[in-house]
Amino acid sequence: MSETGSSSAPIPNGEGSSRHPGNKVTVVLGAQWGDEGKGKVVDLLAQDADIVCRCQGGNNAGHTVVVDSVEYDFHLLPSGIINPKVTAFIGNGVVIHLPGLFEEAEKNVKKGKGLEGWEKRLIISDRAHIVFDFHQAADGIQEQQREEQAGKNLGTTKKGIGPVYSSKAARSGLRMCDLVSDFNEFSERFKVLANQYKSIYPTLKIDIEGELKRLKGYIERIKPMVRDGVYFMYEALHGPPKKILVEGANAALLDIDFGTYPFVTSSNCTVGGVCTGLGMPPQNVGEVYGVVKAYTTRVGIGAFPTEQGNEIGELLQTRGKEVGVTTGRKRRCGWLDLVLLRYAHMINGFTALALTKMDIMDVLPEIKVGVAYKINDKIIPHFPANQEVLNKVEVQYETLPGWNTDISNARTFDDLPVNAQNYVRFIEMELGVPVKWIGVGKSRESMIQLF
Repeated sequence: MSETGSSSAPIPNGEGSSRHPGNKVTVVLGAQWGDEGKGKVVDLLAQDADIVCRCQGGNNAGHTVVVDSVEYDFHLLPSGIINPKVTAFIGNGVVIHLPGLFEEAEKNVKKGKGLEGWEKRLIISDRAHIVFDFHQAADGIQEQQREEQAGKNLGTTKKGIGPVYSSKAARSGLRMCDLVSDFNEFSERFKVLANQYKSIYPTLKIDIEGELKRLKGYIERIKPMVRDGVYFMYEALHGPPKKILVEGANAALLDIDFGTYPFVTSSNCTVGGVCTGLGMPPQNVGEVYGVVKAYTTRVGIGAFPTEQGNEIGELLQTRGKEVGVTTGRKRRCGWLDLVLLRYAHMINGFTALALTKMDIMDVLPEIKVGVAYKINDKIIPHFPANQEVLNKVEVQYETLPGWNTDISNARTFDDLPVNAQNYVRFIEMELGVPVKWIGVGKSRESMIQLF
């Protein structure tokens, strides 16, 4: 896709600009604790997209996409980049580990044709913060300290995400614009930051000169990709009609503000993060698709009201191959939790849902769905902010009959057995949001579209 010419988007002068809000972006967000299959929904929508954006997080996120039986793993790159016609944009809200970016691209290039010429199709916001190796090392030390002091850690991916967002909030971080501008100035600020980290973590070893040398080595390759992200987005929104897709990383219950704090990520992975992470107004947000796994999973520790620490949980874990893409950790599994989904919907305002991995439940004679939380025998209308309270809620379940049939070959809603159809309709009715897609297997073909 050719970039929008600089003459295509008039710069607003107050005249008439408010009457033409421009192109809308379509947003795909995780509605639970991540791992819902967002990559698959993005892959589907990216087939006719012009621009695919990432707006938050870093290489702590993992999206697996299967195309022509080649399995691609993405962590930093928007997974929509597999489409050779797509321009991929990494927004200012994303934190970037440069060695990780190039390593990821090279691994995926070896796997299949999808990523050829990726360097010419990637644009990176000049306001995006850089993750350094010492941020990653500090992440590991912090986790170790939590384990020693509190007997439990947060279960981070040790990719330096928390530390780099801390540097950003403390206003001592360094951004892509700093790296590609004046390297001497960049080096001075880098040394100050590295020394700050050394004084906080006495055991931290930092090869300052070595890391600066490696960073300098990336400048030539990265410079052509780095652009003013606000201007890029403005042109994309106000130039000719374009299909713009935003790929959320992590999920609602991992949001720094709205998730199950402190067992959360360090960015806003709800819809507000789209505007702040790309530099665009809310009026350009169009469809917001929530991706929901047909059951619930969670990696690491933290409250999980519908968790099944029994043979049901084990069955879901085994059949669903529930292992983290980034960490390789087994995921905890449980029934679908509608209280949690209503909460995610309150924040995000989903216009439709994608219900994934329905086929994993093919063998269950009956299926439970969490419909309410009780505390001291009283139903509470909200989702508790406090971890200790959330750990104590009693879940009220509705039991639905299973379908006991292999649904992986279903290609339309009518192909599904009645009980599977009823499960979908029950979710729609309870949440008041339509289900637009149903995932019944790994491949592109196994996403049933309802409307």
